[in-house]
Amino acid sequence: MTTTPFPRATARDWLGMAVLVLPALLASMDLSVLFMASPWISADLAPTASQHLWIMDIYGFVMAGLLITMGSIGDRIGRRKLLLIGALAFGAASVIAAHSTSAEILIAARALLGLGGATLAPSTLSLIRGMFQDENQRRTAVGIWTGAFTGGMAVGPIVGGLLLERFGWGSVFLINVPVMVLLLIVAPIIIREQRDSAPGRFDLLGALLSLAAVLPIVYGVKRAAEDGLDGTAIASLAAGIVFAGLFVLRQLNARSPMIDVRLFARPSFSGSIVANLIITFATAGMGLLTMTFIQIVLGYTPFAAALWALPAVGGSIAGVTVASILAPKICPAMLVAAGLLAAAAGFAVVSTVTPDSGVGHLIAAYTVLTLGVGMTATMVTSLVLTTAPPEKAGAASALAETSNELGGALGIAVLGTLAASIYRGTMQHAAVPGLESAAAQAANDTVGAAVAVAEHLPREVAPLLLRQAFDAYSSGFTVAAIAGAAVLAGAAAFTGIALRSVTSQQVAETPTR
Repeated sequence: MTTTPFPRATARDWLGMAVLVLPALLASMDLSVLFMASPWISADLAPTASQHLWIMDIYGFVMAGLLITMGSIGDRIGRRKLLLIGALAFGAASVIAAHSTSAEILIAARALLGLGGATLAPSTLSLIRGMFQDENQRRTAVGIWTGAFTGGMAVGPIVGGLLLERFGWGSVFLINVPVMVLLLIVAPIIIREQRDSAPGRFDLLGALLSLAAVLPIVYGVKRAAEDGLDGTAIASLAAGIVFAGLFVLRQLNARSPMIDVRLFARPSFSGSIVANLIITFATAGMGLLTMTFIQIVLGYTPFAAALWALPAVGGSIAGVTVASILAPKICPAMLVAAGLLAAAAGFAVVSTVTPDSGVGHLIAAYTVLTLGVGMTATMVTSLVLTTAPPEKAGAASALAETSNELGGALGIAVLGTLAASIYRGTMQHAAVPGLESAAAQAANDTVGAAVAVAEHLPREVAPLLLRQAFDAYSSGFTVAAIAGAAVLAGAAAFTGIALRSVTSQQVAETPTR
């Protein structure tokens, strides 16, 4: 029996793909560029400690909480329409953020940015799902999107550093505006509208339950990372899990569910979501630790550290390319597992880095890591989009993005907390001679605090403190890298089993209409 080949994408579709890459790039840049602008914002707006945390976190909270809802709305009103609404919100919020005169205004603007981001991410992926019906072309398009999204995280600090050297901190937000204007002008001309032809009634209760499930979980994870697993964190996580259960029950019984949770019974869908969460868990958790290591322990400026990270972007692009070339010939289970094992190998080499290692050693290992990430992310995102019914592409894309958000929050919390606890324990058990108790207590908190304390110490004491702090941080860094390698290796075994029955031919023959 022969199958009818799906129509291949036209030049218009590929041009539309180029347009859709822009919001993905900006959405990921917006996550990292704020770290560069944070000192300038603090000096200008003088936020309290609590306000500073909200400035940094509110974007991710709102985005994570609204992804599933916005994906479902896009399936109903039209994914291109939702993309344009999101572009308008993102652009307007960027202008407000750039001209904020108080911390409260900036927090509100960042929340609106999160709303815009929650519409942009699922819209772009779901539109790609409909534009590229041929599986090989779709996988290539998803790979390009993945490369843009991961590359934006590395490019963000570089762009931010260049802008901050010449303009005020508001410029890191204003750079979004011309791109959003271009999107608003070009997208209606090039990109065709897509929507569910029979969406049914919008599930308002399901939307509220999804919000009530995701927000407490993300908050609880971040709270645990900052203050430990205290009562508030436990209560928040428990509430989120309860609401997640209620959300699942609602979707199983709703006449027009936001997402068919029975999709998780399909190995290609559930295995891909888990792999996506794990790869984000490992890379997000180690990403922050790695940049701190390069800047504090190895002594590079933020801008120089960002430049050194560029080869890692090349690794991600190489991984995307490898996955796109090999996917038609090798079964998904082998490719996903190979990508996860490559990332695990990169983590294993990262664990061998010491304060005396050159930055090239770390970046070479991290490039191997990102090669595996590129392979895995391309395959699992493509599998999620292909497995879900085309009329639910928006909600499926939102689930993939939600797993990214949860994986990132978990990674920073778990690996960051693990590294921090080892640092503190090592510092507390090896006192520096001649260091006063108050200074020692401050230095025991973070490696950055140890560097600040050392600046005010006598010349004979400062080098001893710095050496101890750098060794302690390296110990935590090493254990976190080993933990990441172990988690990725376990995920490789899991996905190899979960996806073993999925063949390249089955994926290619999945209907798109």
